[in-house]
Amino acid sequence: MNRFTGTWTLVRLILRCDRVRLPIWLLALVGLVGASAAGVQGIYDTAASRASYARTAGGSAASIALSGPPVALDTIGGITVFEVSQVAVVGVSLMAVFLTVRHTRTEEQAGRTELLRAGVLGRHADLAAICVVMSGASVLVGVGTLLTFVGVGLPTTGSLAYAAAVTTLGLVFTGVALVAAQVSQHSRGATGLSLAVLGLLYGLRAIGDVEGSWVTWASPIGWAQAVRPFADERWWPLGLALGFAAGTAALAGWLAGRRDLGAGLVADRPGRARASRRLGSPLGLAARLQRAAVIGWAVGMGALGAVYGSFGQDVQSMLDDNPEMADYFRQVAGEAAVTDAYFSVVVVFNAIIATGFTISSVLRLRTEESDLHTEPALATSVSRTRWALSWLAVTVLGSVLVVGTAGLLAGVVWAATSSDPGQVAALTAAQLSYLPAVLLLGALTFLVYGWQPHLAGAAYAALGVCFVIGWLGDLLRLPDWAMGISPFERTPLVPSVGYDAVPLVVMTAMAVTLAVVGERGFRRRDLLGG
Repeated sequence: MNRFTGTWTLVRLILRCDRVRLPIWLLALVGLVGASAAGVQGIYDTAASRASYARTAGGSAASIALSGPPVALDTIGGITVFEVSQVAVVGVSLMAVFLTVRHTRTEEQAGRTELLRAGVLGRHADLAAICVVMSGASVLVGVGTLLTFVGVGLPTTGSLAYAAAVTTLGLVFTGVALVAAQVSQHSRGATGLSLAVLGLLYGLRAIGDVEGSWVTWASPIGWAQAVRPFADERWWPLGLALGFAAGTAALAGWLAGRRDLGAGLVADRPGRARASRRLGSPLGLAARLQRAAVIGWAVGMGALGAVYGSFGQDVQSMLDDNPEMADYFRQVAGEAAVTDAYFSVVVVFNAIIATGFTISSVLRLRTEESDLHTEPALATSVSRTRWALSWLAVTVLGSVLVVGTAGLLAGVVWAATSSDPGQVAALTAAQLSYLPAVLLLGALTFLVYGWQPHLAGAAYAALGVCFVIGWLGDLLRLPDWAMGISPFERTPLVPSVGYDAVPLVVMTAMAVTLAVVGERGFRRRDLLGG
């Protein structure tokens, strides 16, 4: 038996376990990229609109930081790449991180890897198997990107170059996640470390692109985008990214051979001899366990809000030269001032993204239960109702902070650039007006958890539906009843329209009702057994 014995058996096992999850990732990524590419073709179909886009977006540091180097922005292909890069780059990287950690550190933490190795299985078979699966998944995302780009009429060579760049990024972050799974003893730590590396590499690329400096070349994301699709395509940077992916995979294998099964290279620090008095209550424990997530999400959403706030100064000039895009904003936000219409769209998407925190915070209840941490707590005088409500209270307060920070930082930056201090309060209030919609999805998650905890993860599918409706609903000309499925579409488009408290009160009442029904289910059902 060698180190890779059983690899193909594990490949089949992974595909069997992810027979639903993996196709959803692939279809979602390819679908979003394809829909975005199709939308660009209709908006920038004239030379004047493309020239305006090149002047505005190409001269905006915030746009370059988010989307990458302004290459060939006077062509429809270059604009398409610039517009879809955020979704494609971040999406394929997240897919690689989540699925890789799921089938390495998570399996090891749960004890299933040890059971498998009791049979005929090589020491590195699990690493090799996930490499095979994620390589195939990354290639499928690339092929889907290529077909959608060619399908909307873009040149084949540029489409192939961009598809190859997206594929290599999937491989790069598979390698990053493999190394993180060896370093951390817990799946959350491995995921957090991988996402921190993603943020660092994205930030290095952004700094280098904005400054036009060598710093871009310190990031594999910069290597992939240096392919320059639809311009003077360069293929050799892909070799750097592939080398990085192979190197990190080899490093992960080397590290795996130098640690004990179930352990991480970085051992957990021993805790204090006595716990803080604040940890003596379910509320204090929930707040402590959620602290890092709340801070991380608040910082991330604040940074995103600040970036979008800095775009305000570019919006007016861009829409003046692009009537098609101006019409789009009017369709979404009505006949409002251009910047108000723009920020009405921004706060919607900030709220949808922030809902990811709310759902993950509620699902932490399921994680604690399946890890057998809930049962000992409930063996004390703590009731199920008190346990659940403590976690929900932290979720609500955390959601207020995460959502509010996005609006606050957007308002601060926009107030500084527009010399209008009133924008701080206006955009903060506009962002917080979406809090009932955010909490409604969180309450829906808790409802499913309370009655059918194994299905609670489907809440992310509901969030995905809301994202598609918000981003592509007008482009796809969805009927009103379909648009109304999303609670974010029921919220008034502040600041382009006035406040209307009725839908906010209704959604808040619905959220409370769902939480009450979910708590009843949690009290009546058996706890998960691990």
